[in-house]
Amino acid sequence: MDRETELFYRQIPKVELHAHLNGSVGFTTMNKLIARKPHLNIESSRTAIHNGQRRTLDECFQVFKVIHQLVDSEEDILMVAKSVIEEFAADGVKYLELRSTPREETKTGLSKRRYIETVLEAIHQCKQDEVDIDVRFLVAVDRRNGPEVAMETVKLAEDFMLSSDGVVVGLDLSGDPTVGHGKDFLPALQRAKNCGLKLALHMSEVPSQKAESELLLDLPPDRIGHGTFLHPEAGGTDILVDKVCKLNIPLELCLTSNVKGQTVPSYEKHHFQYWYECKHPSVLCTDDKGVFCTNLSREYSLAASTFGLTREAVWSLSQQAIQCSFAPEAVKQKLEQRWAELRPHILH
Repeated sequence: MDRETELFYRQIPKVELHAHLNGSVGFTTMNKLIARKPHLNIESSRTAIHNGQRRTLDECFQVFKVIHQLVDSEEDILMVAKSVIEEFAADGVKYLELRSTPREETKTGLSKRRYIETVLEAIHQCKQDEVDIDVRFLVAVDRRNGPEVAMETVKLAEDFMLSSDGVVVGLDLSGDPTVGHGKDFLPALQRAKNCGLKLALHMSEVPSQKAESELLLDLPPDRIGHGTFLHPEAGGTDILVDKVCKLNIPLELCLTSNVKGQTVPSYEKHHFQYWYECKHPSVLCTDDKGVFCTNLSREYSLAASTFGLTREAVWSLSQQAIQCSFAPEAVKQKLEQRWAELRPHILH
């Protein structure tokens, strides 16, 4: 990619709606964490999947286990969250929804409540430092922890939705898709929805989730993460597609993550094309920019070169993401205004 093209993708104002905090830690910050904890003997090659490398989905989850060992105190979380926010801002992201599962660590005295408070503190500090980005937070439910913990997490998210001055906007369901069944999480997800939290659910990440996807679509979610196997060409069904289209549920699509995690065979065969041709609201996202060695500018550039998108089309894709966000209406209006002001300077 030449310098001018690279600059164009970085200058486009962008919206990131699917970013896991611990998976988004950049190389420099990761090396700082590794240096802080020499006793763990962790090499940086174990915390990222470099270009040309592929991992199974299971191996990707092993990478997160390693990262969790490195990020286990309030001090770590504050440093990580601030650096992740600053890196997204440097890449031209103007609105970011971060997501993370609150963890407790007995050896460092970290509680789940303090975990969320520390992420919110990082967001607050970045705002005070006038970092040019609006950040919101989704509290994540990890399916591996089971339905009881999910309900506890929802109650925590509910508390913070009411006390965080609009920063906590939603709930994410994620974690290893081969563990547990969506039906077990319905009571917790329904409660979250009833109290006003928006739902961003990882769905149809693996081929065996048709029944689960049907159940979850009945809630329905406000956005779908990945949705890799929803459409018939990937082994999904017309019924699932019809439901998603009828309810107009936006999809969070992560090209590099899916290719490197081997849930899609190549960029050319990514389901972005299917949904884009249907004119369905689809948002390009990074998923885990640190682990997959990418950034949002690169994802836009990849989508454009793979699917032959014009610069106008790329701009529309970026702007459309505003309305798919969980931002309050007033914030969406401000963002739309920002895009309108920047457009003549970038698209010329």
